[in-house]
Amino acid sequence: MNGFDRRRFLELGGAAGAALAAGGLTAGPGWASPAQRSRFTGHPFALGVASGDPLPSGVVLWTRLAPEPLAEDGSGGMRGRGVVPVRWEVAEDERFSRRVAHGVSNATPELGHSVHVEVDTLRPDREYFYRFRVGGEISPVGRTRTAPEAGANLDRLAFAFVSCQNYPAGYYTAHRHLADEDLRAVVHLGDYIYEGGATGSLGRAHAPAREVVSLADYRIRHAQYRTDADLQRSHAAFPWIVTWDDHEVENNYADEISQHEGVAPRDFLVRRAAAYQAYYEHLPLRRSSVPTGPDMRIYRRLRFGTLAEFNVLDGRQYRSDQVDRNSPEAQDPDRSMLGAEQERWLLDGLGASTARWNILAQQTVMARADRDPGEGLRLPMDNWNGYEPARQRLFDGVVERGVDNMVVITGDAHCSMAADLKQDFADPDSRTVGAEFLGTSISSGGDGADMDRRGEQWLAANPHMKFYNQRRGYVRCTVDRDSYRADYRVVPYVTRRGAPVSTLAGFVVENGRPGVQEA
Repeated sequence: MNGFDRRRFLELGGAAGAALAAGGLTAGPGWASPAQRSRFTGHPFALGVASGDPLPSGVVLWTRLAPEPLAEDGSGGMRGRGVVPVRWEVAEDERFSRRVAHGVSNATPELGHSVHVEVDTLRPDREYFYRFRVGGEISPVGRTRTAPEAGANLDRLAFAFVSCQNYPAGYYTAHRHLADEDLRAVVHLGDYIYEGGATGSLGRAHAPAREVVSLADYRIRHAQYRTDADLQRSHAAFPWIVTWDDHEVENNYADEISQHEGVAPRDFLVRRAAAYQAYYEHLPLRRSSVPTGPDMRIYRRLRFGTLAEFNVLDGRQYRSDQVDRNSPEAQDPDRSMLGAEQERWLLDGLGASTARWNILAQQTVMARADRDPGEGLRLPMDNWNGYEPARQRLFDGVVERGVDNMVVITGDAHCSMAADLKQDFADPDSRTVGAEFLGTSISSGGDGADMDRRGEQWLAANPHMKFYNQRRGYVRCTVDRDSYRADYRVVPYVTRRGAPVSTLAGFVVENGRPGVQEA
């Protein structure tokens, strides 16, 4: 935040902090029913369950009490209720005959009666099952898995990454298929919700029926998305690692700058505070990400033994504002995508990493994405192409620090693409510093196609790009000591239910040999 006094926003963050203190874990008397049954107007666990951010000692367990998910006041049907104790338990088996942890967490109205349990007494690299209970109501059962110890020699890691799940644009069939994969984790790279008032033609119109701006609005929109059965199934199958892009707040925003003309930064930050709080309330994030007004720390690092380290980035909260592609400001060396502090954190972490594979989980296209097949350049300005000095600092820093096996996974663009990341994109023979796998959307953009005009232009103008497709789906990644493999899993349509899934293409990065090769 720049340009004015931050004190106005301290009270916005105070409620969340107080709610966190009230919602701390307490020792519980087991899974016995409380003496008095709590009564709800509907099933309190209508939004399902989730887990996230796996560590060797545990995970975050999530749910939100919402017996009326689309209640107009954003309360989820919990209006007038104060602190509600929610029991939770973790077991080694789905029938919960081998229970290993349990307790009580308080769901508070200040955080939308959401629950974030940080279990830290589990064993590394183990599968567990979890559930919640309030009154006589029991949640669905979720499955999760802890990370291996930091020094463990993990032989194989399978995960998938997804992004861009516009609710009115299509069904979440890809999530249903994703839940059947054999994975350790799912990474969501942003656009978990869309903020607009779209209606679509599938009977999945946005609620509320307008662009969302208030905390109540954002709570309703998140709750609507979380009612989707396929999304709930995907969440319940694996721990998730999440970050955001723009639509969780507003299309194409940059730090404190709205895309709408005439919106003052202080007014936009009020909206951003509401959006960030609702995001935290609906995702399995740790206490370190509890928002303070319009500020929320979401960039972080997660490790899977000596095999892979994930650098989860935030490319929205700290970025410089977008500029016109012909503006001299575009080449200003002070412009940043990540902000100075996060940029240092990333390069220092990459330089110190001892993992075989260094994975950057981030939002927008990093490779040069020229759309002019001739001698000129026609670049998009909302992704890394609009922040070329920042991208060059990153690539030069990777080379200077001798970082090996950097793989960037990306969302946002509603298409699939695989590319070599060149230290100098103007010179096809320059050093390859890493590989980028861009994943398509879950539903945004509708059914899609195998090729479109952008794909034709990209492949013609960018020799470092090896593949393009515009179908919907997800990317399944399989990592071992010798290679990183990305399989593009797609569905032929999302505007009706029941689409099958297939592997469209696969690509490999070999250990010690940066760049993308067809599998």
